[in-house]
Amino acid sequence: MAMPKKHEGEEEKEEVQNFGKRLKCIKHEEVQYQQDDEEEEEEDEMKAEMVSMYPMTPTSFVVSDALEPDCPIIYVNKVFETFTGYGAHEVLGRNCRFLQYRDPHAQRRHPLVDPDVVSEIRRCLEEGVEFLGELLNFSKDGTTLVNRLRLKPIVDDNGTVTHIIGIQVFFETKIDLNSVSYPVYKETCSEQDTQSSKYFLTSGQTPFTQHQEICGILQLSDEVLAHNILSRLTPRDVASIGSVCRRIRQLTKNEHVRKMVCQNAWGREVTGTLELMTDKLGWGRLARELTTLEAVCWRKFTVGGLVEPSRCNFSACAVGNRLVLFGGEGVDMQPMDDTFVLNLDASNPEWTRVSVKSSPPGRWGHTLSCLNGSLLVVFGGCGRQGLLNDVFVLDLDAKQPTWKEVHGGTPPLPRSWHSSCTIEGSKLVVSGGCTDGGILLSDTYVLDLTRGNPTWREIPTSWSPPCRLGHSLSVYGRSKILMFGGLANSGHLRLRSGETYTIDLEDEEPQWRQLECNAFTSIDSQSAVLPPPRLDHVAMSMPCGRIIIFGGSIAGLHSPSQLFLLDPSEEKPSWRILNVPGQPPKFAWGHSTCVVGGTRVLVLGGHTGEEWILNDLHELCLASRHDSESDL
Repeated sequence: MAMPKKHEGEEEKEEVQNFGKRLKCIKHEEVQYQQDDEEEEEEDEMKAEMVSMYPMTPTSFVVSDALEPDCPIIYVNKVFETFTGYGAHEVLGRNCRFLQYRDPHAQRRHPLVDPDVVSEIRRCLEEGVEFLGELLNFSKDGTTLVNRLRLKPIVDDNGTVTHIIGIQVFFETKIDLNSVSYPVYKETCSEQDTQSSKYFLTSGQTPFTQHQEICGILQLSDEVLAHNILSRLTPRDVASIGSVCRRIRQLTKNEHVRKMVCQNAWGREVTGTLELMTDKLGWGRLARELTTLEAVCWRKFTVGGLVEPSRCNFSACAVGNRLVLFGGEGVDMQPMDDTFVLNLDASNPEWTRVSVKSSPPGRWGHTLSCLNGSLLVVFGGCGRQGLLNDVFVLDLDAKQPTWKEVHGGTPPLPRSWHSSCTIEGSKLVVSGGCTDGGILLSDTYVLDLTRGNPTWREIPTSWSPPCRLGHSLSVYGRSKILMFGGLANSGHLRLRSGETYTIDLEDEEPQWRQLECNAFTSIDSQSAVLPPPRLDHVAMSMPCGRIIIFGGSIAGLHSPSQLFLLDPSEEKPSWRILNVPGQPPKFAWGHSTCVVGGTRVLVLGGHTGEEWILNDLHELCLASRHDSESDL
């Protein structure tokens, strides 16, 4: 049945009312979550304020992270890109002040930018209050723009400003920069308003239609907001930007949206590993705790069972919630070939020996890695006949676990005390180590075990870090590898290293490069400390891409239990000291430490100088625990 046709006046009135309701979404009172009846009473007042505040022109929308130094931009909309000429990839991570520079390569703001306004903006940001004013800006090609700017601080539950939302209305203005003085915008305001009115007449749009474009980000569907905008932000940014309005807050509280955000930021493999933790904490809280490290702590517990004969220089890794130990150096340097498992899901975890159909030759100084969730892969080490370069794979979930040797092309040179890691769940990366003649290596090899015929492939690089052993390889950002420490060649000497290197294996021509890392100095810190040079240490990749370093062999009086944190994806990476409560281990070694479920770092025992105690475990918890294991 046809609906009765409305008069133009009624349509316009209804459109105004609908527009007012949409405007409520970005009103400051929404941040305070007032009751619905109070919002209805203030609707008319809010509508009038918002209509008078914004000119009738498309609006730029910018979000900056107030918790990072210099408030870097984390989001811009298409209107910003259109008016300024800068693409999002050119501005993310930068402070918005570059718009005050007429040339993209300029080092200071243009002389005609009003310093009084700049000072007022700085004051408002420091005090966490709103700013509303106008400022001279420049597009990428040097076009002069008048920016009618509103800066809105977003605070968390503790009153801390977490983000700054900038709403910018740009006007092009034709002025002679050689003959005018600031403030420029006052001379052009009336002209701009006139041009705005002409724009509506020529475009056929009404002021109300244009206002709908101003609030366009909130007119998008929930699906578009979630998939195209929220999912591209970091978990911390999503949690904070939920304070903008009720609708966005509800979206950010949705567990599916939060999982999607974590998955896009951390990768499917990482979020798959973390899936079990979300049953207890939820994606929102888990992401917050892994970002802020507010719940990090040490705890010590004891497990049953025995690993006999006693040994050292074994290698261990985690398969789900199971710790697996293989090989090691027994009495009189006897290479061991047995496999032990510790199931952390058991009510009383204890070490048990795995009955396997066949075992690799005994060895020590090798690496043990996990592939595709349940496969274990052993490479290299020192056996009865010398150094090895063979590869064996074990399916721990098979009915009859069997170590199977993998052959594939020309393998790397036989070696021990090398480092290895896995990328994309199925590719083994091997780097460095020591040959039979005591020569240190600097090569990098990859073995893809998903292929029907796995083949070793050396990564050719024009330059490599100095040859070394006892270093660590950590994966971040899906295919990027961070190398740290080790015993490295330094001229005619071999010294402990504290240097950091990185390579991206997805590049067409991967190249090692040294990462210049500074020591982070906080306001309340008197000095900045870099991690002391070391080898045989622990390096743990966090789900959010940061790296934790601790333990190993360190010269001097430095504490092996001191934790250092690095985010290698930062423009200028800085080491931070991580102070952790609880009882840390006295010693920690890379080959005897496992990462379980992405949130737990388990250090197997310690040693008295002659004997390893494998029933005493120290756990570094990165997230809260709410299961029976917390009482172990």
